[in-house]
Amino acid sequence: MPPTPAFATRAASILDGLRSGGQYKHLQMLEGPMDATVRVRGYGECLCFCSNNYLGLANHPEVIEAGRKALTDFGAGTASVRFICGTFSPHETLEREIARYMGTAASYTFVSAWTANEAVFPTLCEPGDIIISDELNHACIIDSIRLATVIKKGLHKAVYKNKIITADQGPGSLEEAINKAKANPEVTGQIWVVTDGVFSMEGSVGDLPAIRKLCDTVGAMLVVDDSHGHGVMGALGRGTHEHFGMIDPVGAAPSAANRVDIFTGTLGKALGGGAGGFVAASQQVIDMLIQRGRPTLFSNALPVTVAASAQMAIEITLREPQRVARLRDNVTYARAQITAAGFDVLKSPTAICPIIVHDTAKAIAMSKRLLELGVFVIGFGYPVVPEGHARLRVQISAAHTHEHIDRLVDALKKL
Repeated sequence: MPPTPAFATRAASILDGLRSGGQYKHLQMLEGPMDATVRVRGYGECLCFCSNNYLGLANHPEVIEAGRKALTDFGAGTASVRFICGTFSPHETLEREIARYMGTAASYTFVSAWTANEAVFPTLCEPGDIIISDELNHACIIDSIRLATVIKKGLHKAVYKNKIITADQGPGSLEEAINKAKANPEVTGQIWVVTDGVFSMEGSVGDLPAIRKLCDTVGAMLVVDDSHGHGVMGALGRGTHEHFGMIDPVGAAPSAANRVDIFTGTLGKALGGGAGGFVAASQQVIDMLIQRGRPTLFSNALPVTVAASAQMAIEITLREPQRVARLRDNVTYARAQITAAGFDVLKSPTAICPIIVHDTAKAIAMSKRLLELGVFVIGFGYPVVPEGHARLRVQISAAHTHEHIDRLVDALKKL
């Protein structure tokens, strides 16, 4: 018998360790559309409190119809990358709508928010630049920075403590990182600062005004991934920059009021929940991505059906601000009820309500028990969050009612 390949031995050991430690992830199969309640194979109809469907648009009739019509009009696939023959008129319509929604001059879509982020730094950065990143930024930002520093030798990177912006807030601040960059003779080019708008595991909000103020002292470019802010933050759900008043009115020409240089975002959460991501920025930035961005030069375009559905989702978001208001009311109610039930939920205005339980195996066991009780909530542990910080991540939607939230809390009490 030939020896067992090294990979097979290693993989078996890792997987056995996850199983024995209670940390093995099981995929739950949904047998119907995404909504406030979902049909889970083996469990039946369950309340869904783990979806990014923040505005309840994933199963909206107009969003579905827009995709269905695009399927009829344009077919199932783009069959090409954008610069060859993969750009269809719904892409153009969607990208104009995203720019209007975000308050930027232009935008460009990708097949996922991951690839949108993956395109930014490897495309726009050059040797002598430095990227300064919040320590809790999403994995796609981290991997984009790692990739950029491998491709562009001499590109520097630094990390600052989560939401520690100025030196008087504590050591490891963004201000300290910027000062070190200024003093580094090898940093001769552009300084880039990147943060999540809403941090996906914490549900906390990046201090964009304070970050912008520091960026202005050195001419730094501010990049914000607001994937969990779209549809949630601000009166119209335009994002974290709207929450802070850093945006122009809908349809106005971009001005100094919009002080975020580059946004990355998703169409797979509040904005229809289908798939896809985007970069929204100046026309110059978008032109650079079109000309040089490997994730668009070598990967098929966003499916037209998804583009049409996402465009309709943005249209609904802007015309129905009551959806955002209803989400905000649900979030306030949910946090109050979960706290009253005796659970430690992180405070935030966002739709992410993490209940800290510390141990990964415990979080997964609690999640399993909740599902048995008809409530779908996911337990997160290492390596998604740091060791010892495991949690149940409860996510609220405008599609939920107070009765849904009460049933969630009743199930939590049974734990």
